[in-house]
Amino acid sequence: MYTSINTDMGGTSLTEEPLVLSAKRCADGNGTLSYLFFSEEWVDVQRAKAICSRCSDRAECLNGALEREEPWGVWGGEELDMGRIAVVRRPRGRPPVHGRPVTLIPEVPIPAHLVA
Repeated sequence: MYTSINTDMGGTSLTEEPLVLSAKRCADGNGTLSYLFFSEEWVDVQRAKAICSRCSDRAECLNGALEREEPWGVWGGEELDMGRIAVVRRPRGRPPVHGRPVTLIPEVPIPAHLVA
């Protein structure tokens, strides 16, 4: 519950409204997973994408980030760079001579008390 101030009709009154928690998997209200969504590390970015892959609001999140031209981060399961979807992000350093196999990164487990 939280209290809001209603200023309709020239007067003021306090109304108590229920606190609505977000159903998004990344928004726990405390920002405990934000380090994954704004990390430079490949493993963290893949974990953030894994969290987004099960979210029901992926399209809304990605469209909102593209409209706001978010400079970086994982939004709606896609990595953004300078307000655009980064299709391929090359890692630092010299590319390997032989290609490496794709590594699947599991999602970070979310504690039961944080699941909405």
